Amino acid sequence: MKLIVVSDGARAARSFDVAAGAVIALLLGAALMLLAAVYGGLGVGDARRAADPPDLQLLRADIERQDGELRALRSSADDHINALALRMGELNAHVIRLNALGTRLTGMADLEDGEFDFANAPALGGPVDAEPGSPGTAAGRLPDLLAEISTMETALDAQRQQLTALEGLLLDRKISDRAYPRGRPVKAGWLSSYFGKRADPLSGKSSWHRGVDFAGQHGDPVIAVSDGVVSFAGDRSGYGNLVEIRHGNGYVTRYAHNQENLVAVGDTVQQGQTIALLGSTGRSTGPHVHFEVHRNGQAVDPAKYVRSR
Repeated sequence: MKLIVVSDGARAARSFDVAAGAVIALLLGAALMLLAAVYGGLGVGDARRAADPPDLQLLRADIERQDGELRALRSSADDHINALALRMGELNAHVIRLNALGTRLTGMADLEDGEFDFANAPALGGPVDAEPGSPGTAAGRLPDLLAEISTMETALDAQRQQLTALEGLLLDRKISDRAYPRGRPVKAGWLSSYFGKRADPLSGKSSWHRGVDFAGQHGDPVIAVSDGVVSFAGDRSGYGNLVEIRHGNGYVTRYAHNQENLVAVGDTVQQGQTIALLGSTGRSTGPHVHFEVHRNGQAVDPAKYVRSR
């Protein structure tokens, strides 16, 4: 191979005869020198990093640790938010149930809408003030918010217990009202004899009448004046066919001279239910029902209970 060299200072070019193997060796040597320079630079970078001051290495490690903690906090915050959303849903369900209970209690107590209006939110207002001794944003932090929700849940539970107790009291009052004798023991008829001293209709002698009489037609319905349980149903001397009902609160009512009793001992009866058919059995001068009211074992004038309807 002939190699020609041209120089600016020379007037003529020079030529040399070079073997082809020498040229190839020269090119390979140049390539090796280039690779050595590249890897040498990388080694210098690693050596330079290894030679960093200890404080810089600690700073890098602290940054990596804080980055891991930040990722963990983000994951924990997501879990807390999901739990918060679930708790808010449960509290909302509690509020709906309490509103339904309050509405039912309002209806049971025959209260007017107003203070006990559970259908609408109460009217509230006032300026927004930060809690004394705390920063303005403290209440907005997630732990504080969870604590407030826990407090709200406790208050709602106490309110539920109070409303349940109130419902029980109202139900007791309603049951007591239904156990209180009121109204006439017949659907049709007229008052034919009053409570107290009178002339006996059979002997004409002065006697004490322990009830009131309602005259009517044979077979007319005889009705219970209050809810209760039948404590006697059968024939009794002087009364003929008699039905006796215990109502609670010390009240007992009696319905006598029936043509036929339609209930038996132990039966539960409702106010207005037909318990017998009007007749004239026993010591009687004609079809009527002899009606008595007993309070704590003592016969009392039924007139006020009849009028209380």
